[in-house]
Amino acid sequence: MSLVVTDEDALAAIVRGAKRVAVIGMVDEQRSDRPAYTIPEMCRETGMEVVPVNPRIESSQGLKAYPDLASVPGTFDLVNVFRRSEDVPPHADEVLALPPERRPKVFWMQSGIRNDAAAAKLTAAGIQVVQDRCLGVYAARYRH
Repeated sequence: MSLVVTDEDALAAIVRGAKRVAVIGMVDEQRSDRPAYTIPEMCRETGMEVVPVNPRIESSQGLKAYPDLASVPGTFDLVNVFRRSEDVPPHADEVLALPPERRPKVFWMQSGIRNDAAAAKLTAAGIQVVQDRCLGVYAARYRH
């Protein structure tokens, strides 16, 4: 089984199993018209716990924001990335720098975002990768 996930059934299973999601690049209310605000909001509406990760904001949607993944307390099932494709590798490295017991099962890059080199590093470490897909669409489809 490939750890780069494209199969619809596997995507459905990932979304159904995601309870706590760290959202890299989530924005605050000043940019509430952006997908990096509305998609996490959709995920929350389907029952996911969302953790904003962005060093430029203090909070979003009433939730405390963290500057990086290492600062987020506890564990998370999935990392959802709202960054340009070329900005993804440092976030993949950030995931890999976490102790193995804190690493997420899935690294999900939003629609329009893909970085095959980062995906290769993550899958080599046993982390599933989803590229160029909207988590909000899948949450709406499979978490009802």
